[in-house]
Amino acid sequence: MIFIRYENWRSYLKYYPVTSIILLINLIMFLVLTFNGGSTNSDTLLRYGAIVNFGVERGEAWRYIAAIFLHNGFEHLLFNCFALLVFIPPLERLMGWWRYALLYLLGGIAGNLAAAGVWGGAMSEPTLSVGASGAIFAAYGAYLYIALFQRSLMDENSRKTLYSLLVVGIISSFITPNVGWEAHIGGLIAGFILYGLIIRLSSPRRSR
Repeated sequence: MIFIRYENWRSYLKYYPVTSIILLINLIMFLVLTFNGGSTNSDTLLRYGAIVNFGVERGEAWRYIAAIFLHNGFEHLLFNCFALLVFIPPLERLMGWWRYALLYLLGGIAGNLAAAGVWGGAMSEPTLSVGASGAIFAAYGAYLYIALFQRSLMDENSRKTLYSLLVVGIISSFITPNVGWEAHIGGLIAGFILYGLIIRLSSPRRSR
């Protein structure tokens, strides 16, 4: 089953360098926020790249990237880093490091754009958004493509686990307060489409 991690830390760093770097960036940025006003402080989040639908910062392009690596509180960081640490790494080996990095980044941006498009209207209440969830759901979207169209790359138990993750993740996105379902669904759809495009436009070397 691909979603069970057996690696020690040395093997993990060797096999999943991009995932390891993403985790490190998330941790560093969390510490930066913590020591510059706090990771739950709206002004601090805004200063370091949160996406907002108000003020002069609204629509600044760099925020759609920066917000992927920011988290609102330790629980938010822990939840996303757990998904990155456990469920996302096999995709890096399946795609190759740069294709995986491209999908993660573009999927995260797409999730943020989807969120901004939904709540960015002039009549919306002031909203601030950060987190890696859009990019993580983009990886889930890529897995869904694999489960449906490249079944030889994913065993049956892994497919069942993926479907369970998707059902729980989507339901939780809508019923959990202050969770950006727009970024989750946008990232999921983007990841599905991006993976299909990437494998058609390139020939990734798959590790076995």
